[in-house]
Amino acid sequence: MSKSEKITRLCQERGIRMIDFKMTDIDGRWRHITIPVGRFNEDIFTYGIGFDGSNYGYAPVEKSDMVFIPDPDTAVVDPFTEVPTLTMCGDVCIIGAVGEPNRPFDQYPRNVSLRATEYMKEQGIADEMLIGPEFEFHLFDNVSYTVTPQRTSYTVDTRQAAWNSGRESADNAGFQVPKGGGYHIAAPHDAAYSLRSKMCMMLEEWGVAVKYHHHEVGGSGQMEIEVELGDMVDMADKTMIIKYVIHNAAVQDGRTATFMPKPIYKEAGNGMHVHMLLKKDGQPVFFDEKGYSGLSETAHYFMGGLLRHIASLCAFTNPSTNSFKRLVPGYEAPVTIGYATSNRSAVIRIPAYAKSPETKRFELRNPDATSNPYYAYAAILMAGLDGVKNKIDPHEQGWGPYDCNLYELSEEEKKKITSLPKSLEEALDALEADHDYLTAGGVFPQRLIDVWIKRKRAEALEISQIPHPAEFERYYDL
Repeated sequence: MSKSEKITRLCQERGIRMIDFKMTDIDGRWRHITIPVGRFNEDIFTYGIGFDGSNYGYAPVEKSDMVFIPDPDTAVVDPFTEVPTLTMCGDVCIIGAVGEPNRPFDQYPRNVSLRATEYMKEQGIADEMLIGPEFEFHLFDNVSYTVTPQRTSYTVDTRQAAWNSGRESADNAGFQVPKGGGYHIAAPHDAAYSLRSKMCMMLEEWGVAVKYHHHEVGGSGQMEIEVELGDMVDMADKTMIIKYVIHNAAVQDGRTATFMPKPIYKEAGNGMHVHMLLKKDGQPVFFDEKGYSGLSETAHYFMGGLLRHIASLCAFTNPSTNSFKRLVPGYEAPVTIGYATSNRSAVIRIPAYAKSPETKRFELRNPDATSNPYYAYAAILMAGLDGVKNKIDPHEQGWGPYDCNLYELSEEEKKKITSLPKSLEEALDALEADHDYLTAGGVFPQRLIDVWIKRKRAEALEISQIPHPAEFERYYDL
């Protein structure tokens, strides 16, 4: 049975009327194009769906016309459309000349991550990278924001926030969550329990294996859904799915969800901690019961690569100005370059509970979900592989292990350690100076890095020029 026949049969069985194709732009947002089911045929898997790639933010190529080639294995019924719709992801290609095949677009996020895994295999270090992200987000009842020349403001609200405890209305039941007191809090304080369960059921139906969900620390509506470990490229696909489901399920419920790293001042921010391990021939690469915290020499070198390149990595794992409002002391977010066991103040944390060879891993704690997951995961892999290739020992480099609270070091001790970038501009400076590990093997095209730096510098400059409400409070009367 051909690919189109399988899809056609599925459409007939499920009463599908539309077929939707989802593509990823440079920033990591889904875009889509939809066709009536009657226009679907086998040629689509050969010739693709044409579109103008110049509007997706990538560096210019010879021509902006590109084609999207859907992957039938990603086909799923979209749970949020009124008209029954089958949705598919896939890859983007540059159109070949007449008589020549299309070729993969080297800047397309999914193609970058695919090339990173190929490079890993070519190096003989491993043949599989498994990752497990933690998705932290805020749920609000409503949000409004304005950025105009004469007015800059935002307002968020949620019924569970402590600031609503004095609200005199019939629907105030008095179960607000104290500031910073939300971790694993139960109903009725956990007002979003049923919605999170609904989100998880939708994810399971979409093929995303959920590990658990719970309320996070932030009392003003901070949530977490964590998923099981999976193949890196597949998990990048699923990261897009997870964000889509969370956003749309929230809207369906009359609420709004955001993955912004720091939506609430003086509350915990939203990270996307990335757990990772390597396998070769089905066997774990990171386990050694005699090594520090049960980690092998290869695992230590991998951590060394991450720590060596962490500043430039931040340009892809923390690519927003808001990202660095989260990476500040006091909110369980990392601020220093180092590794340790069970230490949430270190940028690399080794979970003590993961003891078996098959689960032995560590997590990188600085990433957040404003990142393009394909670029972020690929960059993480490339940094780690560089560490293995060059045998970068994190202990010899003075990066740990830090089995202490890094937030409470003396000023003298703080001078001995290196901090993460404190702004997007610092991260971009680092990327400009340190990106050879990314371009190795042609994984990240140089023109992609160039356009990324240019776009993000322009973004940071524009935001820096907008007057902030807090500036009026401090300076208006001077």
